[in-house]
Order: sequence, then C-alpha cells, then structure tokens
Amino acid sequence: MTDLLNLTIKDLVAGYRAKTLSPYEYWLAVEARIEVFEPHVAALYAYDPQGAREQAKASTERWLRDEPLGPLDGIPVSLKELIATKGQPVPLGTAAVELLPAEEDAPIAARMKEDGAVIFAKTTCPDYGMLSSGLSSFHPLSRNPWDLTQNPGGSSAGAAAAGAASYGPLHIGTDIGGSVRLPAGWTGLFGFKPSHGRIPVDPYYVGRCAGPMTRCVDDAAFSMATLSRPDWRDGTSLPPNDFDWMDHDIDVRGMKIGVMLDAGCGLAVEIEIRDAVLAAAKRFEDAGATVFEVEPVLTRQMLDGLDNFWRAKFWGDIRNLTAERRAKILPYIYQWAEKGADVSGVEAVQGFGQTIEMRKTCGRLFTTVDAVLSPTNPIVSYPADWASPTNDPEKPFEHIAFTVPWNMSEQPAASINCGFSKTGMPIGLQIVGPRFDDMRVLKLSKLFETWTGGVRNWPKPPLA
Repeated sequence: MTDLLNLTIKDLVAGYRAKTLSPYEYWLAVEARIEVFEPHVAALYAYDPQGAREQAKASTERWLRDEPLGPLDGIPVSLKELIATKGQPVPLGTAAVELLPAEEDAPIAARMKEDGAVIFAKTTCPDYGMLSSGLSSFHPLSRNPWDLTQNPGGSSAGAAAAGAASYGPLHIGTDIGGSVRLPAGWTGLFGFKPSHGRIPVDPYYVGRCAGPMTRCVDDAAFSMATLSRPDWRDGTSLPPNDFDWMDHDIDVRGMKIGVMLDAGCGLAVEIEIRDAVLAAAKRFEDAGATVFEVEPVLTRQMLDGLDNFWRAKFWGDIRNLTAERRAKILPYIYQWAEKGADVSGVEAVQGFGQTIEMRKTCGRLFTTVDAVLSPTNPIVSYPADWASPTNDPEKPFEHIAFTVPWNMSEQPAASINCGFSKTGMPIGLQIVGPRFDDMRVLKLSKLFETWTGGVRNWPKPPLA
C-alpha cells in the first residue's frame, strides 16, 4: 500500500492504461493512509470515503473500456474548503457562516469532475482564509505531519497537511498573499501559484489565485492542463493555452537570476533558511546562470497599506452579520478586522493603491532578471495553535513579505523544498518568473528537484 502512495500521477495513469493498477485499488491505499494520519493531522472537511469508492469504481470501469474522461480520471484530489462543490456547504473556515449548500461547482471543481478525478474531501482553512495557520473556529486544529506540535501554515492548511501525509498526489489550494506557497514551504511540498488568471477562480479578486500542492513538480505540472482551462465566471481568466506542461527542458546558462534575501520588511530571515537559499542559488550558478543579490520589492508602506485595505474590506464583509454570528469568528481575526471600521474611504483607497506600487517594483526588477530566488518563509516553524507566526493581530502579515508582492504583480511563483532545519522541519525555496511565463517557473523547479532528488522520506505515521 505504501509503495502505491509513492507513485506520481503520470505513473498512476500509465498503470490505469496498462490495466496493472485500477483507480479503485489506488483509492483503497489512499483511504488506508487517511485512516492512520487523519486523527492526528485533521486535514479534511466533508471527507466521504464511500463516495470516493463509488467514484473510483466508476473510473475503473471507464479505464477498462479505454474511455477515460480526461487526463486526471481516477486520480484522487482534495479541494480547499473555499472551492465550492455543488450541494456542499462552504463554511469559509468559520463558525460564523450559515451552512448552506453551494448552488454550483466552482471552476476548479467543475474541471476535476469533467476529467473524472476522484474528489474525496475538502481541506481545512482558517476563518475566511485570512490566516497562515491551521487554526479555525469551525474546523479542528490542523497540524504539520512533520511535527504535530507545529503549524502547517495556511491558509491552505489542510491541503498542506494532506499532501505531506500522502493523501494521494494532488491537493488544490488558493493563494492571495502566499497561501499555497507558505504552507507548501513549511510542509516540504511543491506549491505552485501560476500567473493570475491561469487557473480560473470564482469569486475572483485582486491577487487571488489557485494552485496545486503536490509532493513533486511533475504532479503539479500534470494537473495544469486540466486546471488551466478557461472559465467565463472568472473575469481575469486567461485565454486557452497549448502549453506542453510536462516539457521540463531548460538551459540556465547565461540566465540572470536574482537572489532576494531581504524582503524589505516583515520578519527577519533565520540563518538556516538564508544558508539553504544561498546553497540553492549556488547550484544555479554552478549550472551556468549569472546569480546576484537583488534589492527587495516591498516596503513597510506597501505592506501596511495592504493591511489597511484588507481590514476595511473584510470589515465591510462581516459588519452586517448579527452580533451572535460575529461573536463566533475566531477572536484573533475579529480583533484584526474591527480596526477596519476606523479606516476611512480615502485610507482604504490609498491602501489599495499600494498593490499598484508592488506591481511597479516587481515589474522594474524583472527588467534586470530572468527569475528570482528567495526564501518562501522567513522562519522555520511555529506552534500549531498559533494564529500566525507572530500570533499578534496587530502584526498579522509580517510573514508574507516574500510572497505577497508576486500576487499583486500577477507573476507565477512556486515553493520547493531546499533542505531541512536542525529540528527536521522543511525549508522552502521560492522561485519567481515573469508574468505569464508559468513554464519557466515549472522548468526551473524541476531542474532544482532533479539536482536535489526531491524529498525522499515523507512523515511516518504519528504515534497514537
């Protein structure tokens, strides 16, 4: 069973096609894994093993007839709870929301169903997806499989925990400031945030993207042919593409790669992380790239302006809730949000304007480089029950300084494991490419994974 869980999506599809492995057999292996880990990591919401068995049986019949619905037919996938699936409530990670069935599938869920993927569960997130943490007023506390005392990050917390615990090969998260890359970095996964609009989302919003969280680059790349099909519901959805998502060939000789070790504000980078990123950069240099340190693209004014804008917007979203419902919001989130009532309209607009300033500085940097390397996270880890790496609602975004600029500039960025701390916790390397050049990020990531061999020893079952 464990050997099956080491297979990539490409391996699984080959087995299904050759009829040496069935989707049903593979699902049973995933189900057994979930039984062992889930009581400890609490990654899942609306887990439906019986429904997954039925989906896997139907897929098995299609493969026996050589009539798969699409490239992901029979591949187990989890979707972040914020991604609507018809008939299931979308609690948004908070006890404050009335649980009403979703009226339709969000674009990502629709694409998965069109391809015959086995959607077996949603994954947990914090209240309104507003924390880089597994802490929620609705879901049980999600934990990091590498160390159950530690946080998986967020807001795609459950997706990260599920991926690191080997609940199948593919988990889809969402990312508006780093919510795919941050937890991927803290759990050793490959987390890919494509160019804005490459994967349609609904509702769409400034900087909001979705992306695959997987144990290897190939699995993320394989999923992109399905995930990147356009959807009219996303007004920022990009046109159809004809990329060969599995083409990983790249020659970095002569490529100009910037290394960003200072985010410009936020938490200071820990020494272990700095050393790991520099060692990663040296590999690219040894392969012929011109590697040099670059200045940050973010300022204190930008990050604080974004904070003001997000507080004002979020307060507008929740202010009409009844007092009883507002009282159910995680106190950390509510304490942060209520300051939004004091943000004037002018201040909110000025705060939004800082997203444009981020776009400018990111664009300026990419007139001088072909790619950027940086830490994904500035710190190695933090306690599982903390709401954020600072655990301070007055300093809520100190940890996103390396990731959030690339949301606002709409550029593709990924996190890939580049080592481990002395305590055994994963360290993430962020790789950023030019706007719309998603393939460059995937190719550089695959090259780095080839050099390092990827993560070989995933977490073992925790002690009861």
